[in-house]
Amino acid sequence: MAADLDVVNLFVIAGATLALPIVAFVASFLLWPSALIKVYYWYWRRTLGLQVRYADCGGYRFCFACRGKPGTRPSILMLHGFSAHKDTWLSYLPKHLHIVCVDMPGHEGTTRTSAEDYSIRGQVRRIHQFVETVRLNRKPFHVVGTSMGGNVAGVYAACYPAEICSMTLICPDGIRHPCETKFDNHLQDLEHSNYTLNIPLIPTTPEEMEDMFRLCSHVRFKIPQQILQGLVDVRQPHNTFYEEVFMEIVGETSRYALQEHLHLITAPLQVIWGKKDQVVDVSGAAVIAEVLPGCRVDLLENCGHSVVMERPSRTAKLILEFIILQQEARGGVKKSC
Repeated sequence: MAADLDVVNLFVIAGATLALPIVAFVASFLLWPSALIKVYYWYWRRTLGLQVRYADCGGYRFCFACRGKPGTRPSILMLHGFSAHKDTWLSYLPKHLHIVCVDMPGHEGTTRTSAEDYSIRGQVRRIHQFVETVRLNRKPFHVVGTSMGGNVAGVYAACYPAEICSMTLICPDGIRHPCETKFDNHLQDLEHSNYTLNIPLIPTTPEEMEDMFRLCSHVRFKIPQQILQGLVDVRQPHNTFYEEVFMEIVGETSRYALQEHLHLITAPLQVIWGKKDQVVDVSGAAVIAEVLPGCRVDLLENCGHSVVMERPSRTAKLILEFIILQQEARGGVKKSC
């Protein structure tokens, strides 16, 4: 009888032990979804071998995730888009490549100051400061930028051509695209209202968050209400800052910064664009190709603005193919990655 009780007790203890993480997960999902989202990013960084580090320069701190060491392939600097962060990438690129994903000025773990210049040129200067601080420019590197980060990456390549061996722009902002998008219509409404209407890229409710996903992604992700609320909660404290940055990048000096600098870009260029982009129209790819006819253009079917989220493996493959082709053209290593 005593032995039977011991077995029962063992099962009770084992059941309780197994139940605790399940209960914790359910509680987090229902009560603290924002905490669950942070754990999610931490888990994937750890799984993919990305380490979070900091670089300080004159009282300014940059936060970045990195993996690998400089080797035979060029290092890769990855610049995320508006209101995003370094974990946007969660890279599917091979683990032996040296990858650096930095939080853009004022975003996530990088210093945010009220006196900061968040225009495209201002961000380019900060990113150059970061590159010099971590000595990424000891030899030319490949830069990847998406949306706002694509605008910054393009202007960076124009301003510091000796540092860039090749580059990839993914649905870059900063181009006068011939065809209007759904977001262009929102922007016109915002301008007519003197920016009193809500900005579609700065959601304040789960419903607005869902609308933003529909705007940015052609692929329809089924996201639970609790996760949508968690995403709103994570972003809410930063919304005033996002509004400040938004006003800067749609301002006169930044809105078409990439197009104004295209003629100064000398590095081999790859453009990746989702054909169903509702934020920055895919017709912008033809505008870039007209100025830089030697560039490679990869258009993705059934894909919207959030290319990295919608087609992560395909994007990584295209970037790697381009880097290898350019390195072989320069007479670099030819062995397979």
